[in-house]
Amino acid sequence: MKQVVQNYKSGELAVLDVPVPGCKPGGVLVRSAYSLISTGTELMKVSEAGMSMLGKARSRPDQVAKVMQSVATNGVPATYRKVMGKLDSYTPLGYSLCGVVEQVGTGIDDVKVGDLVACAGNEHALHAELNWVPKNLYAPVPDGLAPRHAAFGTVGSIAMQGVRRGEPQLGEVALVIGLGLIGQLVVQLLAASGVRVVGVDPDPERCELAERLGATACGDPASAAVENSVAELTGGHGVDQVYLAAGGGSNQPVELAARLSRDRGRVVDIGKCRLDLPWNAYYEKELDVRFSRSYGPGRYDPEYELEGRDYPIGYVRWTERRNLACFLDLLARGRVDVEPLVSHISDFDDAVETYQRLKDGDLKAVAVLFRYPEQKEEAGEAEAPAVAVPAVRRSGGASTPARSAKAPVRLAFVGAGNYATSMLLPHLAQRDGVELSTVVTTTALSAANAKRKFGFAEATTDLDAVLGDKSIDAVFVVTRHSSHAELTRRALLAGKTVFVEKPLALTEDELAGVLAAVEESGNDRLQVGFNRRFAPLLQEARKRFGARTGPASLRYLVNAGRLQHGSWYLQQGTEGSRFAGEGGHFIDTASWLLEADPVSVYAVAASGNEDLQVVLHYPDGSTATISYVTTGAPSFPKETLDLVADGKVLRLDDFVRASVYGRKRWVSSRLPKARDKGQSAELAAFIKAVRTGGPMPVPLESLVATTSATLAVQAGLVGGVPVTLARAR
Repeated sequence: MKQVVQNYKSGELAVLDVPVPGCKPGGVLVRSAYSLISTGTELMKVSEAGMSMLGKARSRPDQVAKVMQSVATNGVPATYRKVMGKLDSYTPLGYSLCGVVEQVGTGIDDVKVGDLVACAGNEHALHAELNWVPKNLYAPVPDGLAPRHAAFGTVGSIAMQGVRRGEPQLGEVALVIGLGLIGQLVVQLLAASGVRVVGVDPDPERCELAERLGATACGDPASAAVENSVAELTGGHGVDQVYLAAGGGSNQPVELAARLSRDRGRVVDIGKCRLDLPWNAYYEKELDVRFSRSYGPGRYDPEYELEGRDYPIGYVRWTERRNLACFLDLLARGRVDVEPLVSHISDFDDAVETYQRLKDGDLKAVAVLFRYPEQKEEAGEAEAPAVAVPAVRRSGGASTPARSAKAPVRLAFVGAGNYATSMLLPHLAQRDGVELSTVVTTTALSAANAKRKFGFAEATTDLDAVLGDKSIDAVFVVTRHSSHAELTRRALLAGKTVFVEKPLALTEDELAGVLAAVEESGNDRLQVGFNRRFAPLLQEARKRFGARTGPASLRYLVNAGRLQHGSWYLQQGTEGSRFAGEGGHFIDTASWLLEADPVSVYAVAASGNEDLQVVLHYPDGSTATISYVTTGAPSFPKETLDLVADGKVLRLDDFVRASVYGRKRWVSSRLPKARDKGQSAELAAFIKAVRTGGPMPVPLESLVATTSATLAVQAGLVGGVPVTLARAR
């Protein structure tokens, strides 16, 4: 197996092949899915390893004292050999991960093979493909919690133990100094406990993040804003507790804690910062200085950690393992959100490069995760379902047929049903520079009708002939849903640019087949008919709304109505669910407005009908709720949308009226007969891409993400828990 190691003497980092650890009694063998880089503790260790010997000695005076004691006991030569031997060896990195139990040791009965667990310990939760973890250093992951979020379990336990040491009470005010990974978690835990929080950090982005995650106010330690906020929140008395979550050699955090604490306040040291306590300041206020020892009681006790001897709950309520389980529970219930902290996810094979980028400052991050091979298949989807968003791979450059700039764009249609003949072909038939070459249907009559009505040069039932015709530039797939993926796959392999009506696929296997065709052919010239993002009214409204700085809430009500008896949409056995067929429209619109792809999907259905509530979560903390209902009044508009963020509201009423509320109000003119949902503009963008060979109107990665999110709705309905959309690589 592979493991990340470091030579403390030379500073070398490497991913080495090492033996697989045995599964000893009292623990489990865990295959890693995600492990978390501690951007504080681990980077400090990596930086120290790059120092000179004198620099190492200065940074670790405690170790120097041990060396001097060894010299006095064993002499210089023996001590030198011992020290250099220890320095010139590989040491492990990592202490927080989530993985799947691969083997269970004797004496373990609380987990089984295949269970998802979060693991702790700088000797047991390492950046390695496999780890042996003793019983008190792992905890089962609750159903529905994503593996990459569960990988925060250890650092969450560190933050939780620090908060417990502060003994917060409802209504108190706390000061958190240092808004790195631990500080951000402390902020959330305090906010969840009913405590108002003021954050301190010189990095304005970290201050902004902490405010999004629950802090009342944040600011630079040198500014007056922090002191003013504390005075306002406490009536001038000072904060009840201070959490030192900062690192480095400055004594400023300790001095600031004394200045802003109330009389007999509590100061908790969580990080590793300088602690030169100003005696007068701490004495006069009789401040209570407390230390938080890592993950909680049991830490550094070999009988607890290695031998599995638990402390009686009546005497020690919160141990390492109980803190770990508690933090996982808070994550699963949404009381703490670690997704906004994830700055970067790196493949495990790229570990050395990732550490180097962090060390050099090229990668600025709060939290970085390593993703391990095969984690998608083995990360406990049975208990915590996840849908892998397939990676888009191309064997070469995108295939763009050579064509004269003056030649018309020649199109073929596969399918000529109601949507094709009412919403697409009317926009294309009279468009300059477009030639409707061939229409293909399964029945000769429908092809003949389309030829007559829209002026196709040819009508046929022979798809192979069309795909083999090199003069055809693009193929439209407008057939029943169950055939979309296969027809798209064949057209891509034939080198055609493809426009396929939604949905792109009805199953993950179908989607994988389309992407396999992209990879095999190098042809990624694909557009799915997600037209709403092209609607002029919605485009104008988004422009009027302007740029967004904070997370948004989006509500999309789709009053779909009931289908007529006999509609092929009701043939769910072959054509998929109704939402699978058209839900991509609304997910794509939400993602376009929020400028990101969703990372998780939660769906619930009303009993006895097709009404759905779909909640999408986005990387920056934004959410979109799609209410897809069939039981509403037919007279009510079909689609209404509200986007709320940054003190502004965007409202769309069924593509006939839009408004934006902010400092100034904008309302579109009402055009009762106009309901332009963007088909014309979408087709214009597609034809331009075909003619010029330029980028497709919507990136393929976005089309895939939307399709995966749509498919995840059904998985969520079956499992009854949120579905993580894990990005495949």
